[in-house]
Amino acid sequence: MLENKNSRTELSALGEFGLIHELSKHVTIKNQSTLKGIGDDCAVLDHGGKKLLLTTDMLLEGIHFDLAYVPLKHLGYKAIAVNVSDICAMNGTPAQVLVALGISNRFSLEAVEELYSGMLLACEKYGVDLAGGDTSASRSGLTIAVTAIGTGEEGKIVYRSGACETDLICVTGDLGGAYMGLQLLEREKSVFLDNPKVQPDLDGNDYILERQLKPEARTDMITLFRERGILPTSMIDISDGLASELLHLCHASGKGCQVYEEKFPLDHLTSERAKEFGLDPTLCALSGGEDYELLFTLPLKQFDFIKNDPNITVIGHVTSQESGCNMVTRGGSLAEITAQGWDAFLRK
Repeated sequence: MLENKNSRTELSALGEFGLIHELSKHVTIKNQSTLKGIGDDCAVLDHGGKKLLLTTDMLLEGIHFDLAYVPLKHLGYKAIAVNVSDICAMNGTPAQVLVALGISNRFSLEAVEELYSGMLLACEKYGVDLAGGDTSASRSGLTIAVTAIGTGEEGKIVYRSGACETDLICVTGDLGGAYMGLQLLEREKSVFLDNPKVQPDLDGNDYILERQLKPEARTDMITLFRERGILPTSMIDISDGLASELLHLCHASGKGCQVYEEKFPLDHLTSERAKEFGLDPTLCALSGGEDYELLFTLPLKQFDFIKNDPNITVIGHVTSQESGCNMVTRGGSLAEITAQGWDAFLRK
């Protein structure tokens, strides 16, 4: 039972992960079929020998998206993709999604159909069925809640907790692009609000805009792992920034890490725009979030399987817990990694 406390603890003092930690302390697993509960990208259930992966995610208007610049079709696509990404983070195969909508009467049927067209496009892309859901009236903006269901093979489900010392730390794709896409959209919104006659200046920024508005789950990497016989020791998707995800893996595995700033994969457009905004590209990679790339650890003996792959970058290695979580800067100094990524509870 949750205790009644006379004192009041503000959620802003806890942050999202602190809140999850506090709530999970009161959760007891009672069914043998629940193999993994709170604390990973998916819950893992065993039903008749089949391993089911379950994950759910909410997108709330004004917190996770702004309809001033997010097209409904893109929003629908993203809502599915970010949940499929969690299935990928467990080395699983997505199969179905359930969609619940809280929606006000300011939206027309045509607008809702536009939202769903994006969802259906993503379902087709990832080979999943939109198998059901719920709708409700809302007085506080649009809410989208998606539950994704997938499967995992016996012995091949990858958790956050399996990293071993000397394992390589790898990431797919590049980092920081989604954050810079958001900065660009927010800037153009501000310009428009100041002067509605000014047209948005978005030319030449398609890549970072797509990274923000229409991210892709890395199902292609899961296919590649299976084709090459790669089995990561731990894995997580990068939704809250590289720094936060590194700390999650290290905490779950009881290990430390050492990563190298010069190894972080950054697209040239991301770096250019970051500098234009007066931002450090490395900080965008560490704390930006919403890239939905995969961060994983791999035994040294599997290095040959990835060494020539342009979609995978080795950024460091796993160390002992006592060594802490550190980044070697371009200048050669050691900097402690701290989580500064997205956390809605820390924002007013």
